[in-house]
Amino acid sequence: MLTDEIMYQAILDKNVAYEGSFITGVKTTGIFCRPTCTARKPKRENVEFFKTTKDAITKGYRPCKVCSPLEKLDETPPAIRAILQELNENPSRKFKDADLAVKGIAPSAIRRWFLKHHGITFQAYQRMFRINAAFKKIQHGEPVTAAAFDAGYESLSGFADSFRSVFGVSPSNSKQKQVMNITRLETPLGTMFAGAVEAGVCLLEFTDRKMLETELKQLSQKLNANIIQGANPHFDVLEQQLEAYFSGRRKTFTVPLFMPGTDFQQSVWRLLQTIPYGSTRSYKQQAIALQKPEAIRAIANANGMNRISILIPCHRVIGEDGSLTGYGGGIWRKQWLLDLEQGNR
Repeated sequence: MLTDEIMYQAILDKNVAYEGSFITGVKTTGIFCRPTCTARKPKRENVEFFKTTKDAITKGYRPCKVCSPLEKLDETPPAIRAILQELNENPSRKFKDADLAVKGIAPSAIRRWFLKHHGITFQAYQRMFRINAAFKKIQHGEPVTAAAFDAGYESLSGFADSFRSVFGVSPSNSKQKQVMNITRLETPLGTMFAGAVEAGVCLLEFTDRKMLETELKQLSQKLNANIIQGANPHFDVLEQQLEAYFSGRRKTFTVPLFMPGTDFQQSVWRLLQTIPYGSTRSYKQQAIALQKPEAIRAIANANGMNRISILIPCHRVIGEDGSLTGYGGGIWRKQWLLDLEQGNR
């Protein structure tokens, strides 16, 4: 249970683990904030807590301009989202500083945003996007020369150097390699990274998941794949279905999934997908269903290795006593998802 003391300590610590679980109203200013707001903290007697932003607004509070609690956590700014859409539609498009300025975007601002959220500069992101588009064309039989020029390269030597720096092989020797594309998706619970290969979605995790880097390395090794920022046809379907799920209009997913793992892990993940929307099962019940009643711990470990959140609903597994057990996205997200589903059964 969230007590006032726990929530007050969370705002003092700016603890991101509590994002989405409560809203703070500051009586002396009449504003409401998210738990991680960086503004000066009020005294304990000057705050009250709400479950949702709607509750705070109904009570007469207005949103903080520092932490923007009405926006999705860590949401991609609309101007940058528009730039990304243009790149998706035309990977050969090259945005220079002057082009960004015309759109009202400061080059330094977009550079900082990409470094913070992707670990690379915007220019590096554009280069990677072009290389990714060329790689896919080569994989589908297009000549190297045509793929290079279609991607906006003016010389074959420059294309070959860039290609080799990303994939470790020359364009003509890249048939045995695979690409796993990743993209950012905005949700009511914060930003998620989605990953997909030709066979289907292989990753869906919140960006603050501690295991995310390890999962990306594992997928890269298992798939013999380079992980590249870029578009994938599965992303459009995934985004549409997630939006419907979060709005309570979808209970099942049809987007193809690709789940590399051991036979045992895959059997656990398939079983998770049979737990009905709005229902829960215990680890013990899962073990009995697998006819492995002694394997509760192993099943829990396999749940924890699930790389495709929500679509493979490990959030529907709880303790035998009904308690919420560990969840990679945070217990507050697990509770939120269960509340959503149980409220829309």
